[in-house]
Amino acid sequence: MVSSTVNIVRYTALLSGVFYGVYHRRTLQKAHDADKAHHAKHEREALILQAKEAWKKKQEGGKDGVITDPEDPHFDLEKLIAKWESDSK
Repeated sequence: MVSSTVNIVRYTALLSGVFYGVYHRRTLQKAHDADKAHHAKHEREALILQAKEAWKKKQEGGKDGVITDPEDPHFDLEKLIAKWESDSK
């Protein structure tokens, strides 16, 4: 038979391992959540910058009077092709 001291050491090691596992899991989860929040914040910032650049490009595109959006009801393909030809020269 196994002595009671050995059983105490075994169960102490088992419970210590379980508690360490729980603590380690919480630490890893906290770091993962912080990284996920950080990534989401920077992703939103990148999307905002991309939208600002698209807005500037759209506003600058209207200065020459040619509409480049084919979904726009005032879109004229002939004017767009003429603009491209003049830009290539």
